[in-house]
Amino acid sequence: MWYEESVFYQINLFGFCQVPERNDGVLAHRIQKVTDWIPHMSRLGINAVYFCPFFESDAHGYDTRDYLKLDCRLGDNEDLGQMCEAFHKAGIRIVFDGVFNHVGRGFWAFEDVLKNRGQSAYKDWFHINFGGNNGYDDGLWYEGWEGHYELVKLNLQNPQVKDHLFSCVDQWMDTYKIDGLRLDVAYMVDKQFLRELRSHCLGRNPEFFLLGEMIHGDYNQLVSDELLHSATNYECYKGLYSSFNSMNLFEIGHSLQRQFGSEPWCLYRGKHLLSFADNHDVTRVASILNEPKHIPLLYALLLAMPGIPCIYYGSEWGAKGEKSQGDSALRPAFDEPQWNELTDLISKCVEIHKKSPALCYGEFRIAMMTNRQLIIERRYESQRILVAINADGEDYMAHFDAQAGRAKDLITGRDHDFGGGSLMPGYSAAYWEVY
Repeated sequence: MWYEESVFYQINLFGFCQVPERNDGVLAHRIQKVTDWIPHMSRLGINAVYFCPFFESDAHGYDTRDYLKLDCRLGDNEDLGQMCEAFHKAGIRIVFDGVFNHVGRGFWAFEDVLKNRGQSAYKDWFHINFGGNNGYDDGLWYEGWEGHYELVKLNLQNPQVKDHLFSCVDQWMDTYKIDGLRLDVAYMVDKQFLRELRSHCLGRNPEFFLLGEMIHGDYNQLVSDELLHSATNYECYKGLYSSFNSMNLFEIGHSLQRQFGSEPWCLYRGKHLLSFADNHDVTRVASILNEPKHIPLLYALLLAMPGIPCIYYGSEWGAKGEKSQGDSALRPAFDEPQWNELTDLISKCVEIHKKSPALCYGEFRIAMMTNRQLIIERRYESQRILVAINADGEDYMAHFDAQAGRAKDLITGRDHDFGGGSLMPGYSAAYWEVY
């Protein structure tokens, strides 16, 4: 499928376009800024984009008021349609954020409940106790998302709720030609709802992509032939940065082996999880890594290990952002995209990834591993690529069984001879394609 050969780019539109923190009701056509970045994304090699939620909401997009109206702080539906058309014209597929677990207090159906109480036709759309109360002193209790009562949990077992959400997805598919959905807090979403959503979407488009947000647990609980195609690989997200910070590449090596190794007990063989260095919820990789020279090495590994790579806007040139400084620090507005040595390396690795069946579909094997060096093999049919990472500042001579004599480094274009050992310069990454 197309998503198994894609490199994603993630954009938080509210931050990207620097909208007011709360919905001020003022129409402003800010979303048009995104199309100006399409040439940058194309140069980077991006062929799929995932947008954080942007429909009419109380504040940050995850507190939806109306699933069918672009938030006025970004523009109107005509602006959204023009943006989607521009991305598709550039050959970039589009994934919307499906925030279906909860809505905002300003959601029209919940407002009707607050007004009409037990007489509301929508009272069963939510989990409500009219005999209780809440922090807003509404004179009723309702279930929120993980204790956040500005986010009202939907009753996804209610047929009317499902009909409404599926009809919204239909309109997104018809109007904006979306190629997939990322399911917010998928680990909390009713599994029967996910089954029906998959059947509904794939019934309309067999290539439709469903990605779930999972932070902990067994990804097999949601990634299956009945539920979702993929999930966010937070285990390897953590393993990537902490392996470099602790100079212990055994951590990420063993995580990848546990997930994608050839042994029958390995968890996710043949599955394509979403791989990322950072996103809208976590400290940016350029801020969390202790050694700046590790940033390109981390991205080289990210774009070669099993999974669907995703790059968070701005991180391709090393933008910084600390989670401790709040969401706005992680979701900034840049005046324009930048290009530097890091971006240049990432773009090369992106193109190699997309053109290499071994990196998109290949089996995984650890060829050599020390605390500071890691060589992994990706193999698919006749293609073999050995990915060599040296996290140390000193050169290292690797002696291992490459099961080959010569290779070509796809990053530099230079030939490589395995005879007598393989030199791994300090702070280096190589993609050796065996021939």
